[in-house]
This record gives sequence, structure tokens and C-alpha cells, in this order.
Amino acid sequence: MTKLVEMTGIDKFFPGVHALKQVQFDLMSGEVHALMGENGAGKSTLMKILSGIYQRDGGNLQIEGKDASPTTPREAQDLGIGIIHQELSLMNDLTVAQNIFIGREPRKRFGRLDEAALNEQTSEIFASMNLDLDPRTIVGTLTIAKQQMVEIAKALSFRSKVLIMDEPTAALNDAEIAELFTIIRRLKSEGVGIVYISHKMDELKQIADRVTVMRDGEYVGVVQAADTPISQIIAMMVGREVTEEPLDVPDLTGAEVSLEVSGLSRGRDIQNVSFSVQRGEILGFAGLMGAGRTEVARAIFGADPKDAGDIKVHGRKVTIKAPSDAVKAGIGYLSEDRKHFGLATGMNVRDNIALASMDRFSSSAGVLNEADMAQIAQDYIKRLGIRTPSDTQEVRLLSGGNQQKVVIAKWLLRDCDILIFDEPTRGIDVGAKSEIYKLLEELAEQGKTIIVISSELPEIMRLSHRIAVMCEGRLTGILPGGKNTTQEDIMQLATQREAAMQVAETAL
Repeated sequence: MTKLVEMTGIDKFFPGVHALKQVQFDLMSGEVHALMGENGAGKSTLMKILSGIYQRDGGNLQIEGKDASPTTPREAQDLGIGIIHQELSLMNDLTVAQNIFIGREPRKRFGRLDEAALNEQTSEIFASMNLDLDPRTIVGTLTIAKQQMVEIAKALSFRSKVLIMDEPTAALNDAEIAELFTIIRRLKSEGVGIVYISHKMDELKQIADRVTVMRDGEYVGVVQAADTPISQIIAMMVGREVTEEPLDVPDLTGAEVSLEVSGLSRGRDIQNVSFSVQRGEILGFAGLMGAGRTEVARAIFGADPKDAGDIKVHGRKVTIKAPSDAVKAGIGYLSEDRKHFGLATGMNVRDNIALASMDRFSSSAGVLNEADMAQIAQDYIKRLGIRTPSDTQEVRLLSGGNQQKVVIAKWLLRDCDILIFDEPTRGIDVGAKSEIYKLLEELAEQGKTIIVISSELPEIMRLSHRIAVMCEGRLTGILPGGKNTTQEDIMQLATQREAAMQVAETAL
């Protein structure tokens, strides 16, 4: 194995911020080196320096033993460095081959595009990846997992020796993750060095050889993945021990039923789903990808129309045809895609917190009370521990955990009694996850009614007082929370496909 990358004493400054402080990192050929740390630890900044997006303000960078200072992504690509960002950068209306070689397409005489050569070169890359995919396929028709493979192929088309993967499994299911890991292992065997950034701790043991941990822009240490307990890596990341034991399930005997859903149906996505949630309860929704959990939440919130079913809030039947109806009924929904549906990323923290309650700050003449907005925003920043320089900071510049807290503040200000959290910690580091968990528990203790949808079974088991399990649009069972339920219990209900199909057939 040869050393592909060596970074020592790396410094990076932004206005008023020392983002990287004497950071070190190295990568060998044929290894997967995980780069771990909480959001804001400096991982992405360090990789942007390596990939030519940012330039370092101090320190040394060597690629295969030679000094290097890439000033653009193209210069980094010429050095054999490819990066796959969490947000895919493909053009949906072009073919797979056109995406991979955009700007570098093979040409015939007089500059005409050589489609045959384009597709042939793409097929050769796919063959090296053992990937069965037609180069002529339109990218927009592919699954997220296949699009991820196209991004990898695009990086390999530059003959990348170093491949940086930023949260590559964030939107993938278990089968797709297994497929990606197969590709990664094949690249390893061919001598490619892979920098792997992820918040999913269980992936480290499966795919990583070494782990470098960063905290607050500084290098903490490097360990062997196979020999190091996950708890030790977490402690290195957050500077403290983080334990996530299941919570104690409170006795809610006699508590008011805040939300009752009966016979909720919408095509094949939701089939006769009924459940209730009490005041002060956290009801978790578990199930495999496509089970219908998010569809249930969106139907309750009025984001999607339902075909049938009744919804009662505090014992009173409500008609919800749009999200505005749900908000009036005291229901708040925190979407799994907070950047598109939960936040106005171009606006500041103050305006985002006030967004669902603008009527509260508007005079009869339509003039906003900016001073009142600022005071309340500062109150919620303090109450929820939102890390931001000020309430006028653009929300897009906050870490994922702090963005999530801004969304929570928005719905708390609206004084919603019922809060639906869809994948509340997706893309959030382990330290921020712990803070979100404590916040949800506190909200439940204050009498709020909480529904949590999560694809992570440990999270569902950690948070829920009861666990509702779905399979293919059907609610297959409700389990007790806390220490009384195992992952095997949940998966048994989550895979009751035969029963779910029988319900679907009777519904036709």
C-alpha cells in the first residue's frame, strides 16, 4: 500500500472563524478511511481543500508524495481526486453517459458528438464496477441508489485514485447500501483510496479500515475501525460519553387521547390505518422503506389527499384538506426533507422561527413587529440551545442539528399540541441526536403529543413509548416501547408482507 494523501498542519480561516486548526489526515491506497465528527467539526471543509473547492491558509498537502495545491475541482481531478457530494449533482434530463462525460464528450470530425464512443466508454467503466446499467438511460428515471453509482462512475472516469464520499448512504435502503458497499470493496481491491464521511455509526465496522475523528475544527485522533468500540469513537467525537438507553415508559393511564385516526386510506400507500396517541406520549412509527409511514403523516397533515378515514383531535372530528387546516387544528409536521419543506434556507433564523406564526407579528395594516420577532427568536434560541451567531444568521449556514431545532422552534411558537417528526435526526451527528432526543422527551413531559417516524430501529426503540409498525401500507401491529421490545419483534411485523398483500387484495 502506498500513501495517496498526506495533509499536515492544515489551517483554514473564514471571516471571524478559525475553521481548521492544524489538522492532519492521510489516506493509503486500497483503504476506506472514515472521517468522523459532529456537524461543524470541519470534515467537509478539510475535504473541500483536498478537492480544490477551498484553498488552505496554512499547512502542507501531498498527493502521492508530491506537494500539491489544487485551486479548482478540475485541478484536483487531474491529480486523481474525485468527490461525491451528499447532494447529487446530476442532470436528470440527460442520459447516464452524457452525465458522466459532460464537457468531455468524444467527438467525430467537425465536432459532432460520437454517441457510440460515448456509450462504449461508459460501458467500460460500468464493467469495471460490475454494474449492470444501460448508458443510454435517462438519469431522472433512476433510483437514488443508481444515481449514486453514476456519480461514482463519473468520478472514476477521471481515473480517480482518491474518492471522497460524503454521506453516500443517507437516502439508501439496506439493499442499496449493500450494493454500494460491494462497489466500494471492489474499488479497494483495485487500489483506490476512499474517504468515507457518514453519521451512521454502524457502517464503520462494515466498511472502514481506519477512522479519523475531528472536533471543533481540530484533529482528535485516528484509530483502527475493527479494534475500536463505537462508544470510544462517539466519545472522541463529542468529548463526552453518550449513552442512548431506552427511556422509561411513563404510566399514561387515564391520559387524554389527543389524536385518533380511524380507517385512513390512500390508494395502495395507506390501507385502513387506525391508531390513537395520548397526551404526553411518544408514538414511534417503524417499517421498511415504502411501508407507508411518511404517507400516513402527510395524509394526517393534509399535504396529500386521503381517500377515506376520520381524524379526531382532542375528541373532536376535524376536516383536514390542506396543511393550513392541520395547523389550525394544532398539528405540526416536521418533514424528513427539512431543507425543502421545513425551512426557507435563504432566510435568517428569526424569520424561519416566525414563519408559521406571521399573523401573530402582523398589525392590522400588515406591518411586522420586528422587535417582537427578534425577542421571541432569541428566547427560542436560548431555550433550545440553537448554536448560531445571532438570530439574523442565514439558516442555510447552520449545522443540520441546529437547522432541525429551528424547525422545532417554528412549530413550538405556533403552539402545536401534536407534533409529527419524520426522520428527525437524518444527516445529524451523534451529539446533536442526543440533544434532539432529550428535547422530544421534554416536549412529551410538557404534555405535547409526539409521533416519530424513523428508519433507524435503535432510534425508534430509544424514543418511543409505543411502536406502531407498518408493512406495505398496512399497520401490522403496535408494540410496547422501552426495554420490552427487541429489533427482532419490530422486524417480524415490518416484514408481514403476506398479510399486507391480503389486506390490499380485499381493498380492491
